[in-house]
Amino acid sequence: MPSLSVWEKESFFAPADIIITGSGLVGLWSAYYLKKREPSLNITIVERGIIPTGASTRNAGFACFGSLTELIADLGSSGEERTLQLVEMRFKGLKRIKKTFGSKEIGWEKQGGYELIANGDADEIRSHIDLLNRLLKNITGKQKTFHLQNGLISRFAFGGTQFLVGNPSEAQLHSGLLCQALLRLVQSMGVTVLNNIEIAGFERMGGRLLLHTSLPFPLSASLLLVATNAFARQLLPQLDVKPARGQVIVTSPVDGLPFRGTFHYDEGFYYFRDLGNRVLLGGARNLAMEEENTDEMILSEKIQSGLERFLREVVLPGRTYSIEHRWSGIMGLGAGKMPILKAVNDQVFCAVRMSGMGVALAPVAGEKIARMMTGAGT
Repeated sequence: MPSLSVWEKESFFAPADIIITGSGLVGLWSAYYLKKREPSLNITIVERGIIPTGASTRNAGFACFGSLTELIADLGSSGEERTLQLVEMRFKGLKRIKKTFGSKEIGWEKQGGYELIANGDADEIRSHIDLLNRLLKNITGKQKTFHLQNGLISRFAFGGTQFLVGNPSEAQLHSGLLCQALLRLVQSMGVTVLNNIEIAGFERMGGRLLLHTSLPFPLSASLLLVATNAFARQLLPQLDVKPARGQVIVTSPVDGLPFRGTFHYDEGFYYFRDLGNRVLLGGARNLAMEEENTDEMILSEKIQSGLERFLREVVLPGRTYSIEHRWSGIMGLGAGKMPILKAVNDQVFCAVRMSGMGVALAPVAGEKIARMMTGAGT
């Protein structure tokens, strides 16, 4: 790389007040709230890819806050207080997305959400619905967040489904458009975004942080925010966050596609939605949990076969279609589902471990970490 001009040194590569690693949803929302709190801050986002490379533009585009069976499982593993705290963060995050952007700008469609249940006890399912409706009433503002809609099973033409639980508060969006809209917004506020630069490490020097990158010179900042989610341990190896691959397929157009909305199955391990007259289906990582705890953004035969089988037997039985698109993204998981939002020391902060719910969590996570970094607490 040739030596920098004075213009480059004093603009793109000027010493920053804050450097954020990762231009995904959490990094962008964090920059937005930092600039809202202190407009004079000099903020640079550094992204290792040409575009965000983790999960922000590679997810399924769900605007959701938890399916029935997933939340029941969370109550058992995490307890009522933490489960409701997490649901409230997700729900607030979705409201902020809608408040910040127009529906057309981000492809927002409120078609409602559903969960398919293959088999179970009707009384137990109704009991779970009643329990969650009571617990979530103050969060969603609805007397009935969830309700049985078994009458739609035949209309939607699903196979192997005994119960269908509806959630009218769910929506869907276009993940790429959301990231683009956020990028335009933070750049309009004066945030610099540098792409295709990988940060290998950092050190303190003279009261500042020097970030060692793939460039032949370091970047400098007073504060660092690590917002690379699944890849955070590359810079902060002590964090309880590990990569988890999620794989997705999209069908060709399906004549007379009978359903619209977002759909969950098996505690959210399978998820699908309409994409116009196509079907987007993701998940199945529970078929090979250990193998899918990886940051390799490739496809695996076992998961792809599992997705195709689910599509054939449950989602589109008897329909004619082909698979037109396949991809994978990397989520950040850990021992708990609550995001890690904290100060590592007086100059380094992190906002990671979105547990596959980054779309909904990122706005609230971004605001919380912005408050910490500007001395306002949580």
